[in-house]
Amino acid sequence: MSIYLNNKLLEQVNTTKYPEIIIDSKLNFREHLIYTSTKCSKLINALSKSEKLSWGVKHEALDTIYKGAILPLMMYGLPVRIGAMAKKCNKILYTRVQRLINFKIAKAYRTTSGEALSVLTGITRIEIKVAETDRL
Repeated sequence: MSIYLNNKLLEQVNTTKYPEIIIDSKLNFREHLIYTSTKCSKLINALSKSEKLSWGVKHEALDTIYKGAILPLMMYGLPVRIGAMAKKCNKILYTRVQRLINFKIAKAYRTTSGEALSVLTGITRIEIKVAETDRL
């Protein structure tokens, strides 16, 4: 089915980006969650590269970067896509990002559990942050 406006064919797309939220045709926000988790992971990996050059970034600086850059990226537009965060597959995307930054802050081994990393770093788990936002 073709749609015309002023005798011009309108292009039909499956996703669109409105300010910084990717909205898909089914409104499940999966593309947005993948986009933000990838963006945060790239930011953390860029920090890892600079970490090797200067004998490591202190955990206070990493904590500030997490709270000032990564967490706002993950929480942006959360009230709109709160239903999508109820699915386990979507929670896993953000849990991976938080686990990656917790490794860097705690300077722990990869075998350390996510719950233990949250306790060591003092960072509230992303599932709890989402639940807090949902209650507001």
